[in-house]
Amino acid sequence: MVGVIVVAARDLVKSYGRGRAARRVLDGVAIEGHAGELVAVVGRSGSGKSTLLHLLGALDRPDDGVIEVAGERLDGRPERELTRVRRRHVGFVFQFFHLVPELTGEENVLLPTRLPGSAADAPARGRALIERLGLNGAASRLPHELSGGEQQRLAVARALVHDPQLVLADEPTGNLDAESGAAVLGLLRAAADDGRAVVLVTHDEAATAAADRVLRLVDGRLVP
Repeated sequence: MVGVIVVAARDLVKSYGRGRAARRVLDGVAIEGHAGELVAVVGRSGSGKSTLLHLLGALDRPDDGVIEVAGERLDGRPERELTRVRRRHVGFVFQFFHLVPELTGEENVLLPTRLPGSAADAPARGRALIERLGLNGAASRLPHELSGGEQQRLAVARALVHDPQLVLADEPTGNLDAESGAAVLGLLRAAADDGRAVVLVTHDEAATAAADRVLRLVDGRLVP
């Protein structure tokens, strides 16, 4: 059952470049994501899908518009406060995993728990996630010793270690074979079913099939 609104944005505008070379990537985007819901955003390459995720997750700032995550306004906030919102409410999953090569699988999952302000029970939650996600065999190995599917599942565990209300996934199956991609989609579907809002951008038909809603980014705006 879909719950409360976790992320909401309206009238989002974002351009890159200046003068005649300027290109407006987002032009009045509006989106909502509810607890318990997986929303897939599709669109051609370069349409602004990743830009949208970066704005929703406070990794970038819009030129105009309003963004709220877990009831907190993001637009106009100083970077220090945005960092706090990201740490408390948002988990990110990227196409290229972004695991630290010198750290084991478990150390990568627990990396966010070493940041100031982390909950005391976060390391225990991380280890429980590793076991729950069937990653015990990958926990003691370095990323280069793991398959792409194992690395991405570790990245999902890392995104969930602080129990965020919002999970943002940028082409999470883009570098995976069908079987590994299905496993990762299963984890993201489960994250939504556990009461989180999950927004993913994708070209993967299997990902859109797993979503509760599919939105298409066309000419800078989202359409059903």
